[in-house]
Amino acid sequence: MSILAFLRDNAPWLSAGVLLTFLSGFGQTYFISIFAGEIRESFALSHGQWGGIYTLGTTASALVMVWAGGLTDRFRVRALAPVILVMMTGACVFMALNPVWWLLPVVIFSLRFTGQGMMSHIAVVAMARWFVAARGKALSVATLGFAIGEAFLPLIFVSLLLVYDWRMLWILAAVVAILGIPLLMLLLRRERTPQSWAQTSQSLGMEERHWTRRQTLGHFLFWFMVPALLGPSAFNTAFFFHQVHFAEIKAISHVELVAMFPIYTGVGIGAMILSGWALDRLGTARLLPFMQIPMVAAFVLFAFANGPGMVLLGFMFLALTTGANSTLPNAFWAEFYGTGNLGTIKAMAAAIMVLGSAIGPGITGVAIDLGIGIETQYIFVAGYFVFTTVMMAIGVARARPLLSLAP
Repeated sequence: MSILAFLRDNAPWLSAGVLLTFLSGFGQTYFISIFAGEIRESFALSHGQWGGIYTLGTTASALVMVWAGGLTDRFRVRALAPVILVMMTGACVFMALNPVWWLLPVVIFSLRFTGQGMMSHIAVVAMARWFVAARGKALSVATLGFAIGEAFLPLIFVSLLLVYDWRMLWILAAVVAILGIPLLMLLLRRERTPQSWAQTSQSLGMEERHWTRRQTLGHFLFWFMVPALLGPSAFNTAFFFHQVHFAEIKAISHVELVAMFPIYTGVGIGAMILSGWALDRLGTARLLPFMQIPMVAAFVLFAFANGPGMVLLGFMFLALTTGANSTLPNAFWAEFYGTGNLGTIKAMAAAIMVLGSAIGPGITGVAIDLGIGIETQYIFVAGYFVFTTVMMAIGVARARPLLSLAP
């Protein structure tokens, strides 16, 4: 099937995926961190204190995701997603109206759980379950919402910050979130695959069976993947979380920095589409081990950048992994462990990634307070991604023969 025919025949479901991933942006670090300066000033917080609050709230959301993510195995998207959108609307209003610093961990928990956690999770599980032969293309298209949000939400809201109070902008975010509900219901008047079909899906995993979450936890490949699950979430989050500080030490304005986001997004979209195309032809086993190599180059460039040009080049390398990360890991779980219990398995992986996004800002914020510069930290981050690449290569090489073995 040509890509145009694929888009035409599946437009409602793919559009629902784009909408969900876009709306997840209000709980993503790239959006919350826009207001880092205003939040720290309003509540008199240091970098380490703000990072610690962010870590606490995000860690709590990761723990809840282990349970809540399994709801995607029990409820249809059109039933579950509107509930999460109502909760996200409330979280945005909570941020706007919160008067005290000690409620910030609860605010962050609410935003991270509904946005980065559940909205993202619902979207990618739906694509991986609804599509089998065209899973790569479906994930590439649906996760365009992430890219669109990264490209335009920071630019729009940083510009609005020049005119409007930051709390009013969170009310605007709440309005956008709640308006997503009727649009989503319109797109999903007829859902592609009833949940009851999940157990009889032909998309089996290793040893030609559907794996349970307990079996997945006991399998060696899962643990070889854990560092790679933590890494991008932790250090992408840390980078965007400290974007205001990063701009200051690189002697560029914040607006100048966020103006690079659309280029970052454009490269990410290209990498996303290319990885989805390659995924449908080559499978995740051949592609996954190479996915995080561009992160090494990105953080070396961020560490040594002495002008906007090197920073922009770093963004482009970062985007290569970010784009591939939208498709390859999400397809990996379905390909290696089957779709019968995909929601619960993917929830476990999502919880690890959310935990990573909690650890990253906390560690880097405390390190800044201790006098370890962000540029020095990024050299060690680059080394970490060399380690994750080696771990994925070993794990996938050992597990790949199991894809063709019957029990």
